[in-house]
Amino acid sequence: MNRLANSSSPYLLQHANNPVNWYPWGKEALDKAKAENKLILVSIGYSACHWCHVMEHESFEDEAVAAVMNEFFVCIKVDREERPDVDQIYMSAVQLMSGRGGWPLNCICLPDQRPIYGGTYFRKNDWTSLLFNLADFYKQKPEEAEEYAVRLTEGIQNYESVQFVGEQPEYTQADLQLIGDNWKRYFDQYEGGTGNAPKFPMPNNWLLLMRYAHLMKDEVVAAQVKLTLHKMAFGGIYDHIGGGFARYSVDGRWHVPHFEKMLYDNAQLISLYSEAYTWSPDPLYEQVVEEIIAFSTRELASPELGFYSALDADSEGVEGKFYIFTKTEIEEILGEEAAELFCIYYHITDDGNWEEEHSNVLFRRETDEQLAEKLGLGVDDLLSEIKASRKKVFEVRRHRIRPGLDNKILASWNGLMLKGLCNAYRAFNNLKYLELALQNAGFISANLISQNSRISRVYNANTRGEATVAFLDDYANIIDGLIALYEVTFNEDWLQQAKKLTDAAIEHHYDEVNGIFFYTADDDEQLIARKSEIMDGVTPASNSVMALNLKKLGLLFDNEDYAAVSAQLLRNIMPQLAKYGTAYSNWTLLLLEEVFGIYEIAITGNETETLRREIENNYIPNKIILGGKKGSLPLLQDKFGQSTQIFVCKDETCGLPANNTADALKQIEA
Repeated sequence: MNRLANSSSPYLLQHANNPVNWYPWGKEALDKAKAENKLILVSIGYSACHWCHVMEHESFEDEAVAAVMNEFFVCIKVDREERPDVDQIYMSAVQLMSGRGGWPLNCICLPDQRPIYGGTYFRKNDWTSLLFNLADFYKQKPEEAEEYAVRLTEGIQNYESVQFVGEQPEYTQADLQLIGDNWKRYFDQYEGGTGNAPKFPMPNNWLLLMRYAHLMKDEVVAAQVKLTLHKMAFGGIYDHIGGGFARYSVDGRWHVPHFEKMLYDNAQLISLYSEAYTWSPDPLYEQVVEEIIAFSTRELASPELGFYSALDADSEGVEGKFYIFTKTEIEEILGEEAAELFCIYYHITDDGNWEEEHSNVLFRRETDEQLAEKLGLGVDDLLSEIKASRKKVFEVRRHRIRPGLDNKILASWNGLMLKGLCNAYRAFNNLKYLELALQNAGFISANLISQNSRISRVYNANTRGEATVAFLDDYANIIDGLIALYEVTFNEDWLQQAKKLTDAAIEHHYDEVNGIFFYTADDDEQLIARKSEIMDGVTPASNSVMALNLKKLGLLFDNEDYAAVSAQLLRNIMPQLAKYGTAYSNWTLLLLEEVFGIYEIAITGNETETLRREIENNYIPNKIILGGKKGSLPLLQDKFGQSTQIFVCKDETCGLPANNTADALKQIEA
C-alpha cells in the first residue's frame, strides 16, 4: 500500500493499493520533489468520477505504467472536493493550455509546483508516451520548461480576475433585458435547458430565470423554465424509483444520465423545485422535492445528520448497473399485467433504450393525464398502480450491490442542503423538513465551526470543534443556509452565528484593494497563486454567494459596511454579466434585487408563525422576512405591540402596520 492508505478521503483510499507511489498533497511530497529535482505529477479527481475510475484501471493499476510514473515523477493524488484550492489552480492551467477541463485532471509541474503541461483523461499508451517525453524534455531543456512555467503561472494568476470599479453605475431593467435576451438565444425550446448534449441541471440558472420571468413579466422565459423543470423531472437523469438527480445527461433529451448523484446538485434542486412550487404550484414539483429529500436522508445522511458527498456512477465496475432494468426483470418483479402498464409509463422495451443490450433507463414523456386518457384509465387508478409497482421495484433494487458512497461530509455542500431543507419547509409547511434542517444546522454548528467562528471544510470526528482548512464557499454556503434557517424560525441565534462567520470571512478572505474575496484564507497554505472564485457554475461562485449574503445581512443588521462590500463586488462583476449570462446567474440574482429592490417584511407578535406561513404562500422572490415574539434586530425596534402586525419596508421606508396578510400584500407591488 502507498502513502494514501492513511487518508480519510474515499477517493484517495481508492488508489491506496495502486503500484504508483502516490503521495497525498502535502509537505512530504513537495519537499521530496525539490530535494530530488523531480517533476511533480498532480492527478486530481473525485470518488464518483467515472473516467477517473477508467484511467485508474487502465494506467494507475498497471505495473509498467506505474514504474514510469515512479521513476521520473513525484506522484500526488488530490481529492478535488477536499482541496478545491489545488484543483482551481491546475484546472486554470489546463483550461489555458487546452481550452477545456474536467476530471480526471492531470498536471505535470516543476519541482516548485508550477505547471508545464496538463490534460484530462489519457489512454494508457498516450499517457506513457507523454510521461517519457516530458521527463526527457525537462532533462534536456530545463530552461525552456522554466520559461513555459513562468508564462503559464502568470496566466493562472490573471485567469478569472476582475478589475476594481470605483464608480457606482445606475442599474436598470435595460441591463436585465440585455442579459435575458442574450440567454434566450441558447434555449432548447423542445427538450428544455440550453444547448445540446451533454445537459447539466444548472439549478442556479433556472432559479435566476424563474425570478427574472416573474419580476420582468417575461412569458417566454417563464415557459422555458417550466418546460425545463418538467423535462428534467421526467427524464432519465431523475431516479424515478429512488428519487434524486444524477449529475448530468450525456444526451440532449435528459434521457441517459451520467449516473453519479452529487449532494450539491440535489440540495440546490430541492431549493429550485420548492421555489417553483410557490411560483407556479404543480404537484410534480412537490413530488420531486419530497423524493429528493427522502433519497438524501435515506442514502446520504450520517446518523448525526451531516450529509455525505456523493454516490458513485458505478456498481460492480459497471456504470449505471444499480439503476437499469430489462423488461424481463420488471415482468418477474411485477407480473405480466402490472409490468405492461409500468413499462408503458417508463418507456421500458424488450430491446432496451440505451447502450447496454436489453437494458432500460426509466424515463417519462407523457403527463399522467395524457397517459391515462390514452389508456382509458382514471388518473387516480393509474397513479395508484404505478405507485404500488414502484414500491416493489424499489424493494428489489434495494438488495442489489450498491454504488460506492463518498462519505466525506463537506461544510460547503451541507450549507447548500441546509438552505434546501429550509426552502422546502417554506414552500410546503412540512414540519419534517424543518426538523431535518434544525438537525443539520446543529451538526454543522457542533462539528464544523470552531469557537472563534472558523470553519473546517471536512468533518473529522477526531478534530471536531477545531478549525482545519476551509475555503470561501464553506463560509458562503453555511452563512446562506443559516440566514435561510433564521427566516423560517425567527431564532436570532442562527443569524448571529451567520454574522460571526461573515466577519471571519471578511477578515481572512477579503481583498480590500481589489474589492473581491480570495478563495483561500490569509493564514492557509500559500500555493503558486491566490485565486478568487468568480464565475457561477454547477454551484454558485463563492464570491456571488457572499455578495448576496452581505446584501441581506446589511439590511437585517443595518450594517452599511456589509452593504458596501456587496455593492463593490457587483460593481466589479457587472461588466461581465451581459457577455456570458449562464456563467453569472447568481450575480444576476443580485442585480435583480438591486433593480427591483428588496422588501423587508417584519412580522411581530404572538401569531407570527401563522402570518409568516400566509406570506410565504405568495411568490415574492425579492424579500427577506424577519420577526418573532421578540427580537433585537434594528428593523424590529419599536414594532412590538399588543397584536400581531406585519410591517412592509423597502428602501429604508416602512408602510403602515397591517393586521392581516391581505393588507400587507397590498403594499407589495404586483
